[in-house]
Amino acid sequence: MTGPKRAAIYLRTSTTGQHTENQRLELEQIAERRGWSVAEVYEDFGISGAKGRDKRPALDQLLKDSSRRRFDLVMAWSIDRIGRSLTDLLGTIEHLHSVGVDLYLDQQNIDTTTPAGRLLYQITGAFAEFERAMIRSRVNAGLARARAQGKRLGRRPVSADVVERIRAELATGTGILKTAKALGIGTGTVHRVKRELALEGR
Repeated sequence: MTGPKRAAIYLRTSTTGQHTENQRLELEQIAERRGWSVAEVYEDFGISGAKGRDKRPALDQLLKDSSRRRFDLVMAWSIDRIGRSLTDLLGTIEHLHSVGVDLYLDQQNIDTTTPAGRLLYQITGAFAEFERAMIRSRVNAGLARARAQGKRLGRRPVSADVVERIRAELATGTGILKTAKALGIGTGTVHRVKRELALEGR
């Protein structure tokens, strides 16, 4: 990439009485010293760090913009500005890594544009993979337990009457979504019947 790195600054206050001017000024000065250009500033005002991405509109927008590579790195005053929930924090850091955006956290002296700082991404990835493995293990154990108890797994098959009604709706040109809604069934079932019709040449 040619030209200076484009930085996005993320600021968050927990209460409406707090201010971020000093943090913003400090981060802008750091960016200037590093030769980074500040492309955008995102701020969640009066929002707890314990809240997830869906309750923090500025963070949500920042992550969407990072996927579009509107900047090359994200700057924040401290790791607790990004999040206080470990799950959300790991998710945010892993997302930035996956889209190739670096992270600079001033108070923790973390800068993933450096070889030493990239260790954070490696550790985050390891923790995230461990969490996914644990979830898979719990799901598989639950399925095995259900099978051992003789429980039926998966969706119940639809009756022949419902299949005929689906065929009738599709034959009139009704769309998949509308058919599913009219009959109170999932779109996957309608897709399956439509594929069967196509194989029959109808």
